[in-house]
Amino acid sequence: MTAAAVFAAVFIALYIAHSVGDHWVQTSHQAAHKGENDRTPGQSSRAGRIACTLHVIGLTITKGIALAAAVLVLDLPVTVTGVAAGLGIDAATHWWADRRSTLAWLAKVTGKTEFLSLGTPAHPAHPATAEGGYAPTLGTGAYALDQSFHHLFLGVAALLIASL
Repeated sequence: MTAAAVFAAVFIALYIAHSVGDHWVQTSHQAAHKGENDRTPGQSSRAGRIACTLHVIGLTITKGIALAAAVLVLDLPVTVTGVAAGLGIDAATHWWADRRSTLAWLAKVTGKTEFLSLGTPAHPAHPATAEGGYAPTLGTGAYALDQSFHHLFLGVAALLIASL
């Protein structure tokens, strides 16, 4: 089996598991609190770090299960080193991005601050309902940047798993 075929199979397994882990496995509590920090009144960095860590643990387990299924069913030639490196870099970067202030910083230094606020009342031309309220069904720039960042590192993880 070629490395390209292994990469493709691994990426697909990780991509599917990412979607499940980020949206179905993550609890509402984790989603609401994983970005908490000491700069916002009433919030705790410790509580935010714990919520984010528990989210990433559940997400990584989900990815591990999906990857194991793909490896076993498709007889993919992967190594423990590759899997550990791939899932490790994916988990670390996912945790970093999901602390929210870090991804907001990245958006700022890359000139994406306005896009980050798209779909929220903070955006100068924010979408609104007929009554002038927030219309979250239109999506947000923050979510798009978050998922794009995660997808980048899913690709890196798949490359590591396929090549090590």
